Amino acid sequence: MLFIGGLGRSGTTVVERVLGEVPGVCSAGELVHLWFRAVLGDERCGCGEPFSRCAFWQGVGERAFGGWDRSLAERMETLRARVDRTRFIPRLMLRGTRGATGAELAEYVSVFRRLYQAIADQSGAAVVIDSSKHSSLAYCLRTDPGIDLRVVHAVRDSRGVAYSWTKEVRRPESAEGSDLMTRYSPVRSALLWMGHNTSLALLARLGTPTRVLRYEDFVAEPERRVRELAVFAGLPDDQPLDFLDGSSVELAASHTVAGNPMRFTVGRIGLRRDDAWRSELPRDQRRLTTVLTLPLLAAYGYLRRGAR
Repeated sequence: MLFIGGLGRSGTTVVERVLGEVPGVCSAGELVHLWFRAVLGDERCGCGEPFSRCAFWQGVGERAFGGWDRSLAERMETLRARVDRTRFIPRLMLRGTRGATGAELAEYVSVFRRLYQAIADQSGAAVVIDSSKHSSLAYCLRTDPGIDLRVVHAVRDSRGVAYSWTKEVRRPESAEGSDLMTRYSPVRSALLWMGHNTSLALLARLGTPTRVLRYEDFVAEPERRVRELAVFAGLPDDQPLDFLDGSSVELAASHTVAGNPMRFTVGRIGLRRDDAWRSELPRDQRRLTTVLTLPLLAAYGYLRRGAR
């Protein structure tokens, strides 16, 4: 199970969509949101169909749970609030807790394990991608030895992330198609960027197989990075990558739940850096974001001379 972690607006959806084209890989979207947005909210799958009318997801539900049940979705949302939150990461570092909380964690993770297996069976894929991003879910999943968890730690320049969070982006998958994605101030996004990346770095130190992937490196050398990640996921290193042609990729429809609106994109698209923040993010906000995220900006190589 390949888990893509990192703060939103770090290019995770692009990475997932491209990796999802590799033979033997099934991209499933941000599964942490499946229960509320898909099962309860019936939002659109990446294929364009409402969740309740998507044959792929109905097949997954039958395999895993005998069908999708609102009570299960409501239970998972309740459990998420009790065990899957950033503030619970310190205790999750010890692989869970005892007593009632430990039992709830085990219940929560066991449902995800059944879900991942059903997705693999339904798709015939050897690798399932969950791009939920939330580091707390990765900490939960690592407590179950039955899940072969491998984490792609996606990183993007904090100033680019800060600028992206200030933009108004619509959520076309919602019933009305007019809902807006959350927006954060540069200060808020900078603090979240530090928190998420620190948590994922600690996850690697605890022994969870983790590969750091800079968004900027991925779009600069997509074929090289895709091959590296395929091997990291346990796939052969000679996988055919016919869908990649230099800096462009051919995307087929995918069955993803939740994520950036580009998950609905089908056809050939170019892979290029989005550096609009260099001219569009006000100088004072750019400087403040730099100061707040300085330690990790340096650690990830964003402050080296000539770095872009």
